[in-house]
Amino acid sequence: MELIQQAAQWFTSKSIPKPPPSDVVDALLLAEKNSRKSPNLYSFEQLIGTWNLCFITGTKKSRSQAGVLLGPGKYLPSWVNIQISYSKVTDEIPNPQESFSRGKVENSVKFAGLDLSLSGPVKFQSKRNILAFDFTQITVKLFSSQVYSGYIRGGKEKEDSFFQESMGKLAFFAYFLIDKNVIAARGKGGGLAIWSK
Repeated sequence: MELIQQAAQWFTSKSIPKPPPSDVVDALLLAEKNSRKSPNLYSFEQLIGTWNLCFITGTKKSRSQAGVLLGPGKYLPSWVNIQISYSKVTDEIPNPQESFSRGKVENSVKFAGLDLSLSGPVKFQSKRNILAFDFTQITVKLFSSQVYSGYIRGGKEKEDSFFQESMGKLAFFAYFLIDKNVIAARGKGGGLAIWSK
């Protein structure tokens, strides 16, 4: 876990030596393996806030397509800013019979004056540390001026039925590390990622 935290700290401040990507991947795999042996029960409240994507790996398929560009793992370049934000649903009364916590997600990419944001509902199942999500809305800004904002791909209907869908039918992150300044997860597609605060 220490090496994962170092990778996140290097990305945020550049004040420490940069851990080699291959070592970071090994640390991620070890942390994931250890979390299966001795699982921690995390809560959705621990994820609330804004996190900067700082390190990614791909699946074998994506790595073969990206080649040298992705390699075994890669720090995000400084010229692109990718953030994920989690927040509570404040206008709904929790259902005590549900086995998950409800929330919202916003994933934003900022690059060369373009600000693209995807948002939608999430549900977090602490028993398995899985956060399922769906992006149902999009906002596009160019140099801070809004170009478009609205639902995408039948977003309104998907929002209405989201909490009734089974976890297996939704995109998800399986979190195996949630700390106050760093989180790490494996996506449904198989890739690993680190985010820092």
